[in-house]
Amino acid sequence: MKKGLILVVGSSNTDMIVRLDRLPLPGETLIGGQFSTAPGGKGANQAVGAARAGGRVAFVGRVGEDALGRSALENLRRDGVDVRHAVRDRGAPSGVAFIFVARGGENSIAVASGANDRLSPADVGRARSAFRQAGVLLVQLETPLSTVAQAVYLASKAGARVILNPAPARPLPDRILRRVSILTPNEHEAELLTGIKVNGDSGAARAAKALLRRGVGAVIVTLGARGAFVADGKSQGLVRGFKVKAVDTTAAGDIFNGALAVALAEGRTVPDAVRFAQAAAAISVTRPGAQPSAPLRAEIDRLLRSTA
Repeated sequence: MKKGLILVVGSSNTDMIVRLDRLPLPGETLIGGQFSTAPGGKGANQAVGAARAGGRVAFVGRVGEDALGRSALENLRRDGVDVRHAVRDRGAPSGVAFIFVARGGENSIAVASGANDRLSPADVGRARSAFRQAGVLLVQLETPLSTVAQAVYLASKAGARVILNPAPARPLPDRILRRVSILTPNEHEAELLTGIKVNGDSGAARAAKALLRRGVGAVIVTLGARGAFVADGKSQGLVRGFKVKAVDTTAAGDIFNGALAVALAEGRTVPDAVRFAQAAAAISVTRPGAQPSAPLRAEIDRLLRSTA
């Protein structure tokens, strides 16, 4: 595998966050929340997570020609992410996500995708120079599936390792899965992809086996605080997580995937990379916000040393 650039193809949103004692029920209005905004979007979150974890990162995405889009790209630049391949769209607004966060960290999210829905295979094709430099491609499902397919194709053709985080959950064709080096579903996403209930290690093992049969190189089923179940067709098992007090779990999966890409780009084994990614995600849930919660490399290394 080539080492070097981590290329993230995906979404950029601005998160509109309301913190409440609990999540509202359908039809219910809750008073007394606290409001804030933060840069977000699964693609941008993963790019920032990877950059702060020590990776050299480039981002391919689409934002509106508006204040939210300008701010989103500036936030990525501030974290050292190369955004020269990001597209400014005059015909659609930047994406936004409306997030309720309960006191215990549970969240509920609604997204208006805006320009993210217009990220095209042609946009990806114009970033071919980045694909040629990439050791790892990291992609999610908040942009059109045709665009995801094109990114996966170009990365696999260029010899890059492909990490697909299948979120938000949707069915995926085998023509995409066969080009995926590592698939990183959570329990819900693994169940949607396979029809197998993931209710513990045995369910995760069955779901992972079904995905491996469809051509995926390795499967990492994230199980929240319990850890992650890892299977590659030769071995399988649970890599345990870290015990922390969660404040906000909004971007934990994104931070996990960004840090995972860094560890793999550095040549770590999959179990070691998962442990590194879990440390990053564990730190992130102790902080509010999506991108603001992403830890620096020194913080990740410190947590790993303290639990060695």
